[in-house]
Amino acid sequence: MPAKELSPIEVYQLLPGTNCKECEETNCMAFAAKLVNREATLHECTPLLEPKYKEAFDKLWALLKPSIRAVEVGTGERKVTLGGEYVLHRHEFTYFNPTAIAIDVSDEMPEEEFEARIKTATDFKYDYIGMTLTLDMLAIRSTSNDPEIFAAAVRKAAGLTDLPLILCVTNPAVMESGLSAVGERKPLIYAATKDNWKEMADLALMYHCPLVVSAPFDLDSLKSLARTLWEYGVEDLVLDPGTQIEDGISATLDNFTMLRWNAINLEEEHLGFPLLGTPITAWAEKAVDPMINEWNEVVVSSSLITRFADALVIHGVSGWSLLPLVILRQNLYTDPRKPVAVEAEVITFGEPDENSPVLLTTNFALTYYTVASDIESAKVDCYLMVVDSEGISVESAVAGRKMTAETVAEAIKEFKVGDLVKHRHLLIPGRAARLSGEIQEASGWNVIVGPMDSSGIAGYIDEKWPPEPE
Repeated sequence: MPAKELSPIEVYQLLPGTNCKECEETNCMAFAAKLVNREATLHECTPLLEPKYKEAFDKLWALLKPSIRAVEVGTGERKVTLGGEYVLHRHEFTYFNPTAIAIDVSDEMPEEEFEARIKTATDFKYDYIGMTLTLDMLAIRSTSNDPEIFAAAVRKAAGLTDLPLILCVTNPAVMESGLSAVGERKPLIYAATKDNWKEMADLALMYHCPLVVSAPFDLDSLKSLARTLWEYGVEDLVLDPGTQIEDGISATLDNFTMLRWNAINLEEEHLGFPLLGTPITAWAEKAVDPMINEWNEVVVSSSLITRFADALVIHGVSGWSLLPLVILRQNLYTDPRKPVAVEAEVITFGEPDENSPVLLTTNFALTYYTVASDIESAKVDCYLMVVDSEGISVESAVAGRKMTAETVAEAIKEFKVGDLVKHRHLLIPGRAARLSGEIQEASGWNVIVGPMDSSGIAGYIDEKWPPEPE
């Protein structure tokens, strides 16, 4: 049953109904609501794990399991989950597991380049409105088709990174040499085809690794292979329907869309697996300028992120190509049910004293980090009081009564702002000007209306702080 159509009552009727609070909820109905919202798991209900509730557990799992199977790659803190999605469109519910981005290396790559690319993939980090964006996996390709060379490259890469690995070769003998080196790290095996599926399936079962099924631009063969492998015993599958650039982008996106549509809306069981795209194909033909290859790769990568790809293998490592991808991905995979918010508190900037300004903003992450960046850039010594507006921006919070004179006055008391300074002046954003009189009356503080944009804070304070005595 699609997640958007499931009600807490349907789940509650299958729970033990003991209200035992082992799940840390007040009663079973509250736990049922969290299950429907995918904020809890069945294993948190201790009584449900008892043998006598096995039938109920199985029925609940059938109701709650994602339409797209969740497949784990790697081990430890940096392991990634591919798939595990419930809906076709983000606004219907939410997406859960962001598209994993893998950077490639090959076993014939010069040592210096090999190491540099692994370092880039491992260390890539970008702070974005309070979130740290990273890359996710390393794809090791065998261009030599030599078991010993591939095993050595895999072993070396494993020693240089803790990222989950994708081993890329269709020769089962070469693949086995790579798995013998890092099989315990649960790499993703790429790939099983109509010619090698049995040998690759045996390796996947032997090493307990997930397996990619590849049948480029032949969806019937892809479905047939997936079904064959599932019946053979390989359950953790990832589908590769093929990736083309330029004139082939349309067909590529159509295939990804049809696979996800059929898996979720038509509930075709043997298509309900994560999808892997290979934008790296943009480098198959060398352009006059490598930047053209990288540009084409970014175009198809961004398209696939929006069209249901659960993992991508790319080659370009320039900042200008990676940043748009990780930011686009993050924006798609934030929960539309929950505004991106920061904690409500008082933040200290620089070295303020008892005479320093007290500023006000909301806890909408984008607003907060914009204001904080402008204050830090201007080197303003001040206190910034972040008020809980349920993650809504200043103007919207004022209009929607999510930030009121009462909530501001309560925050001043809760955070003991009066103990930080000896004055009683509060500088509020220009977009909250309509609340100035109400805040002054509710809090007893003198309210000063500041600039409309936080970029004007520095100039405003230079000119008008401290305020004239009343």
